[in-house]
Amino acid sequence: MSGLDDLTKEELKALVLNLHETVTKQQETIKFLEARVAELEAEVAELRAKLGGGNGSGTPDWVKPNRKERRAAERKERKKRKHSFARKRETPTEIIEHTVDTCPDCGRRLSGGWVAKTRQVIEMPEVRVRIIEHRLIARKCGVCGKTHTAKIDLSGQVIGKKRFGIKLMSFVAELRAVCRMPLKQIQGLLKVLCGVHISVGEVSEMLHAVAKAGEEQYLKLRDEIRGSPVVNADETGWRQDGVNGYIWSFSTPKTRYFVYNKSRASDIPREVLGSGWSGRLVCDFYSAYGVLDVICQRCWVHLLRDLKKLKEKHENRADVAAWVEAVRDVYERAKDFRNEIPKFRLEAKMAFERELMALAVPFLGKKKPQSVLAGRIEKFLAELFVFVEEPNVPSDNNAAERSVRPSVIARKISGGTRSEKGSKTRMILMSLFGTWKLRGLDTISECRNLLAAHKPIQST
Repeated sequence: MSGLDDLTKEELKALVLNLHETVTKQQETIKFLEARVAELEAEVAELRAKLGGGNGSGTPDWVKPNRKERRAAERKERKKRKHSFARKRETPTEIIEHTVDTCPDCGRRLSGGWVAKTRQVIEMPEVRVRIIEHRLIARKCGVCGKTHTAKIDLSGQVIGKKRFGIKLMSFVAELRAVCRMPLKQIQGLLKVLCGVHISVGEVSEMLHAVAKAGEEQYLKLRDEIRGSPVVNADETGWRQDGVNGYIWSFSTPKTRYFVYNKSRASDIPREVLGSGWSGRLVCDFYSAYGVLDVICQRCWVHLLRDLKKLKEKHENRADVAAWVEAVRDVYERAKDFRNEIPKFRLEAKMAFERELMALAVPFLGKKKPQSVLAGRIEKFLAELFVFVEEPNVPSDNNAAERSVRPSVIARKISGGTRSEKGSKTRMILMSLFGTWKLRGLDTISECRNLLAAHKPIQST
C-alpha cells in the first residue's frame, strides 16, 4: 500500500497541484543555475586567455612550459659505469667503542674482542665565539725604578685596532659574497650559531674592511683581465640608493672582475680593458660593444634563443621553421668544423659568412617574420664566426652569463646597495670570492690569508 488509497479525490488533486508547483520551481532554479554556470565558464576562459596569452592553458607567458614526455625510443641510453660507486667513509675524528662487559646468558665477564660493525655519525660541533681579552701587565723595576709594559703583536689575528678577528670577518664575508645572505640574516645566524650579538652596522663595517684589504688584489684581477687574449663581457641591472645602474662583468676561465657604474655606455668596457687591449671580446648583441676598437664574437646562444622564439610564435608557418633550422644548421656545422681543428680557417669562416648571408638576404627590408633576425645577421655578420678562425674563442657568452647570475639573485634578495661605498665593497667581494671559487680554492681560507697579510696604513 502506498498510503494514497485512503486519500479523497480532493486531497489527491491538492497533492498533484503541490507537486506540479514544486517541479516548476525546480525547473526555474535549474535554468538559472545553468545560465550562471555558462557565465562563469566564459569568465574563466577570459581569465585563462589573459594569463596564458590566449593559449587557454591558464599558464602565463613568462612561465616555462613543462618538458614534453620523451618516448622510449628518444631517450638516450644511460652510460654504464666502469665500476660501482658507494658512499665513502670519512676519516673519523673521534672513536667511541661500544662493548658487552658480561655475557647476557651466563654472566661471565668478557674481555678482548674485535670490530664487528661500524657506524659513522657526522655531527656539527657546538661553536661558541671566543672573546679573548689581552691584558698588558706593567711592572716596575726595583733597581732603576722604571716601569715596563708588555707589548703584543696581533698581526695575522686582527686588522689594525678592530675588535673582530680575521676568522670571524672571513666567515661573515663568505656568508655575504658566496651565500648572498642579507645583513640581518647574518646577524641572526651569528647569534644562533656562535652566541654573539653583532649589530647590523658592525657587520657592514666588517665587509667594508675586508673589501679595503682586498682592493689591491682586486686591481690585480683587472690587470689579469687586460692581459687575457679572450674576455667574456656582460652587464645587468643594479640599484644604488634607489637609482638604476649596472653591474659590468668581465671574465676569463680563471678570473672574475665586476665593476658598478650608473652608465651603460661603451666607456665602461673601454676603461676596464684599457686602450691598448687587442684581445677578443665575447659578448651579446648590445650596441655599446660595437663601438670598441676590438674584435668581438657575438653570442650564438642569444641568437638561437631568439630564433626559437620566432619559430614558436609562428608555429603554423612551415617556411619560418625551415628558415630557423637552416640558420641553426649553419651554426652546428661551423662548430663541428672548429672542433675538428682543420686547416684553412679563414677561408672556412668566410664561407660560413656567405652561406648565412645568403639565408638573410631574401628577407632584408621586407615585412616578414624573419626580417628582424635577418637584419641582425647582416649587421653582425663579421662577428658571428670569429670562433671558426680562432678556436680559443667560444661561440657563446655562457661564461659571462654564469658570472652575473649570482648578482641577479642578490639583487632580487636585497634590491641593491645604499651607497657608493657599499657598491664598491660588493664589487670587490664578488670579484675576489668569484675568482677564488672559479679556481677551485677554499674561499674562507683565501680570505683569511688576505686579511692576515694586510697591513693597514696607520694614520699620523
